[in-house]
Amino acid sequence: MSQPLLRRLAHAAAALAALSAASVHAADFRSSDIHPDGYPTVEAVKYMGQQLSKATNGRLSIKVFNNSALGSEKDTIEQTKLGALAMTRVNIAPMNNICPETVVPTMPFLFHSKEHMRKVLDGPIGDEILKACEPQGFVGLAFYDSGARSLYTVKKPVRTMADAKGLKVRVQQSDLWVALLEAMGANATPMPFGEVYTALKTGLVDAAENNYPSYESSRHFEVARYYSKTEHSMAPEMLLFSKRVWDTLTPADQQLIRKLAKESVPYMRKLWDEREEKSLATVKAAGAEIIEVDKASFRSAMKPVYDKFLKEPKLQALVKRIQDVQ
Repeated sequence: MSQPLLRRLAHAAAALAALSAASVHAADFRSSDIHPDGYPTVEAVKYMGQQLSKATNGRLSIKVFNNSALGSEKDTIEQTKLGALAMTRVNIAPMNNICPETVVPTMPFLFHSKEHMRKVLDGPIGDEILKACEPQGFVGLAFYDSGARSLYTVKKPVRTMADAKGLKVRVQQSDLWVALLEAMGANATPMPFGEVYTALKTGLVDAAENNYPSYESSRHFEVARYYSKTEHSMAPEMLLFSKRVWDTLTPADQQLIRKLAKESVPYMRKLWDEREEKSLATVKAAGAEIIEVDKASFRSAMKPVYDKFLKEPKLQALVKRIQDVQ
């Protein structure tokens, strides 16, 4: 083989190697979300992407595919595990069957308040739960808020647990949510979110449960004007990175992504708090009644739910540690 040909082959190999290295070290990470533009989680990941691009002079960036463009949360979790997606933002509930530790923050009446929830998830317990997902193929980066979920009813307000007895309440299609409402004495009725307005209006169900922004944006307040602040769940959102993609990054890039993910949390929470206030003002102006409840009566009925879904001693210990956080 001639020397010029050998040189050309060597140059071609070097060029391919450089291209390969560049593809590993420069990336436009694909991230998914089911929510539309303007939603706090979507805007927080976009913000994180802007900061990442700025910090790396455009070498690394994030492209957000929102509004369920890449499928349901279940779909995008699978894509992220396989490495087809670099990142996804999902509610913690779909992770419950994948990573047992994520069941704990999903439990009813676990957090005393929004401030307690944030303190727990921002601290070592939150990091421990995020890290527990790594063996399943996910690098947990951060928790985002998803608000407090409460009951809202059509015909009469709920002030104590006795008022919930016998009510037909729409719940998410989840064993945990069915058990939670049954523990309240209600008749849990699982159905897709899109069917709830009609179900409330026609009397198929007596009540539903959700946070202020969902109660407002779905227009459920038009047909169920009694919003009882049970605040029975503060199950958070999760920001997850694909372990397969993560392992191709340098330690410095991994550290930067972790840092910027954590820094996106207060940005998201500011947007969330503003949205909650706006939604609350909207529903009150439209005639919805916001009702304080006897939370103790609800909380005391949740033991069967905890017994059913937290059978492992390590998960029970995690609950105790969370409840002890001041």
